[in-house]
Amino acid sequence: MLYMVYGVDGPDADRIRDENRESHFAYLADNEDILVLGGATLADGSDARTGSLLVINVPSRAHADTFAAGEPFNKAGLFESYTVSRMRRGQWNPEAAPASSEGS
Repeated sequence: MLYMVYGVDGPDADRIRDENRESHFAYLADNEDILVLGGATLADGSDARTGSLLVINVPSRAHADTFAAGEPFNKAGLFESYTVSRMRRGQWNPEAAPASSEGS
């Protein structure tokens, strides 16, 4: 089952992100077998980060909640709000979204 894990940045997000970036990427690497898509959400008028979106493929809601609870940015309090929602894959066209050269 697919789940969307969506966090909206809270106060002091830049500092918290900087302090936890390495553990965040290590966590994603440790969970690459379930990670479908991930990236920062950005402001409309700039490349300023506003949050984070991860799409994971896990067997149950309990697995999704466990993943979300262990995610280092979430654990560090980076997000003002954090949502885990089950989703269904509709359209799928990864070629329409080439990878960016920017890091998270």
